[in-house]
Amino acid sequence: MSADPHPWATTLEGLHAEVWTRLIRGVHDRRAAARHPTLATVAPDGSPQARTVVLRAADRASATLRVYTDAQSAKMTELRTRPLAALHVWDSGAHLQMRLATHVTVHSGDAVANLWAKLPEEARLSYGCTPAPGQPIPDALAYRKTPDPSVFTVLELRLQAMDIVHLGPQHRRARFSRIEGWAGIWCAP
Repeated sequence: MSADPHPWATTLEGLHAEVWTRLIRGVHDRRAAARHPTLATVAPDGSPQARTVVLRAADRASATLRVYTDAQSAKMTELRTRPLAALHVWDSGAHLQMRLATHVTVHSGDAVANLWAKLPEEARLSYGCTPAPGQPIPDALAYRKTPDPSVFTVLELRLQAMDIVHLGPQHRRARFSRIEGWAGIWCAP
């Protein structure tokens, strides 16, 4: 059998490091798989909800990620009810699935004014919509986008656990948790 094309997947330390390399790349590279992860929450009625978000920050030392959202969005109601979320990334080039369980802290107002100030004008249009996101409208374009710093919200995702699957020539799966100091264990794929 030929050598694994992804040698980083052969050790727990290598796999964990590669996950962080790819998450950090997602913050800076618009073409990276981790740039647009899927964020999953639970609606107040218990139904699962998933949507694509933009990864804005990744910090390995604190095991935190950051995404931005509009305070009027449904995900905010969901997170106020239950401040837990999962982030999913599929990186086809690396044959790598990342499922990240997180605890979410919501920041807004003065606490995020410095981040609002750094957003380009066109990006600010994503934060402020009349009517609010998800509300019924009479036709597809019956809404108005007006940048509004009062609805700009930052979600700080504090990772609690990572379930990582590498679908290389030999499938590998590992779990890492904050409680275990991110040491990791191998699991059956």
